[in-house]
Amino acid sequence: MSYEPIWAADPSKLNKAEIMKLEKDGLDVIRTIIEEYATAGYDAITEDDMNRFKWAGVYQQKPNEGHFMMRVRINSGVLNNEQARALAEIAELYGRDLMDVTTRQAIQYHWLRIENMPDIFKRLEAVGLYSFEACGDCPRTIVGNPLQGIDKDELFDTTDLVNQVSSFFLLNRDFSNLPRKYKMSISTNVYNSAHAEINCLAFTPATKIIEGKEVIGFHAMVGGGLSAKPHLAKPLDIFVRPEEVLKVATAVTTIFRDFGYREKRHHARLKFLVADWGPEKFKEKLIELTGELPTRGDDKTIGWTAAYFDGIHPQKQAGLNYAGLNIPVGRLSGTEFKELARLADVYGDGHVRTTMSQNIILSGIPDAKVEALLQEKVLDRLSPNPNLFMSRTISCTGNEFCNLAVVETKERARTVAAYLDANLELDEEIRIHFIGCPNSCGQKHIADIGLQGALIKTPEGMVDAFDIAVGGILGPNATFNTTLKGRVLGDKVGPVLEQLILFYKNNSSEDETFHQYFLRVGAPAFQEKLTEILVS
Repeated sequence: MSYEPIWAADPSKLNKAEIMKLEKDGLDVIRTIIEEYATAGYDAITEDDMNRFKWAGVYQQKPNEGHFMMRVRINSGVLNNEQARALAEIAELYGRDLMDVTTRQAIQYHWLRIENMPDIFKRLEAVGLYSFEACGDCPRTIVGNPLQGIDKDELFDTTDLVNQVSSFFLLNRDFSNLPRKYKMSISTNVYNSAHAEINCLAFTPATKIIEGKEVIGFHAMVGGGLSAKPHLAKPLDIFVRPEEVLKVATAVTTIFRDFGYREKRHHARLKFLVADWGPEKFKEKLIELTGELPTRGDDKTIGWTAAYFDGIHPQKQAGLNYAGLNIPVGRLSGTEFKELARLADVYGDGHVRTTMSQNIILSGIPDAKVEALLQEKVLDRLSPNPNLFMSRTISCTGNEFCNLAVVETKERARTVAAYLDANLELDEEIRIHFIGCPNSCGQKHIADIGLQGALIKTPEGMVDAFDIAVGGILGPNATFNTTLKGRVLGDKVGPVLEQLILFYKNNSSEDETFHQYFLRVGAPAFQEKLTEILVS
């Protein structure tokens, strides 16, 4: 550690987690896992080290009987063939053949045991992957454009830049003790494929005329985040050349480390500091660390496609295509993932790409090989042409494995999507997100229709229920959705959503999207309809 922890001067103003981190850096638990707990076993793990396991990318898995969940960092979601095969084999060997694609482009495992961790770490490192700092109070996986390098809608290829920034922060003890988790995105895709507004720090595509020449670079946004108190990131009045991205990222992270709040755990994200300081003061402090930066230029973000890429699409390289595959609610088997790695090798450029919509892309497919690819059996389920509602339904892990979730979400989301596909005919793609607790790993706030799990008391006991929110969107005019009053029993979610969507379908104008209709009629109209449904 080469910095002075200035926040530690008065321990009485630190929460319990901060004291724990001062006693032992979270990164130290990686060696402890390998050298001690993998041999001593689950029962030997101390409470504090169990909390530090997050820095190894590992969480205790419900029902807390010796199994763990693990996330693997994947920069911008791009994997080569060797990496994809290694990930599939870990699932087959240690994870009961189960894999999830997360809303931050990571691969997530379940059912792992402590004695298997050293071999899992070794297998990941052998192919240049890490679970380290995929969780914890540290810089997490950098999300970005999964189509980087092949995207006709990006200003330039960000692959090397994302890798540079990730390599700098990974296992860097100067930044391994932040007040809370810290999320970055870097993308030059003009359709906001990295969800800039919900990241702590986001670099978005921009240009600026400097000394008579157009320079391609970035604008920067800070202070985004979801959870119980969601904040949209605020733009800073700076233009960032590509070669200055690491400098700016280091400065923003330093500000968060040194000035972020550490007294109350629930009030420690960067978004709270930005909200209190405002973007002007934040920029002043940033410039103290970076030196002068040009002011904002021309914003090149023109919309938001919510990181969906279904179907076969041409790449910017002539004669090559990518295939956007739907992974229903982000869940697949290691066997299926290995098969996708094979398809990437046989038909494409060997890359498997994960998206923030919990889906997968195969790239570099020549025109002549597209039809043969589409005949492969694994694509019957992981389809490039999925049913409408299944294609736009996202879910967090839920209480099947997560200790924080109060309801089951994965299977609920899948069955609701299947119900809607069976009962509704619609041209509009409506995004539906399920979350099992307020932490919003399923990013409920940005959905057209977001559902947050709760428990309600009935004569038969406590049962699953959901609060419904409508109207979320990112990109220009980004806004979080509005929660409606009236909790819906879990088993009634499908029919209730059917009626809400019919309310839109039967009353919208031609070509009016769900969000445009929401803006026109407002939340009160949806509230009136939901109340009518619930009392009928």
